[in-house]
Amino acid sequence: MSTPTVEPTVAVQSEGVRVALARARVATIVQGVLRAETVRSALVSVTFVTTRRMAALHAKHLAHQGPTDVISFGFRDTAGTTIGDIYICPAVARTHARAFGRPVCEELVRLVVHGTLHVLGYDHPAGEARLTCPMWRRQERYVRRWLAA
Repeated sequence: MSTPTVEPTVAVQSEGVRVALARARVATIVQGVLRAETVRSALVSVTFVTTRRMAALHAKHLAHQGPTDVISFGFRDTAGTTIGDIYICPAVARTHARAFGRPVCEELVRLVVHGTLHVLGYDHPAGEARLTCPMWRRQERYVRRWLAA
């Protein structure tokens, strides 16, 4: 007898910012990454925030100045459920999209995937080395999959 598959629960909200991705699409991307990573039980929130809120989170939790594009927190509870919070700053995503010559939607998909992988415990080195690390390669495979969908 097999254990029934439970769809991971994903909540998506926006704190006073416009987002170029539909909430349902964000939830579908997170759920897809979790399924692909064989996560059976999860509670994940994705919150899109202002640069001011992101800078405050960045300072409080990582002791860095200024806003960043994505911050994630994740853990597993005693029952094995993955629990995570992902914060994304669309304004920083827009800046990065312009700098890299990508559409904003693509950059937001990348940040949703990136944040989800961090919730699952993946990490990467700082600087340019992150672009060739295993987490980044895994992320880009998922990004290509979701952009093609």
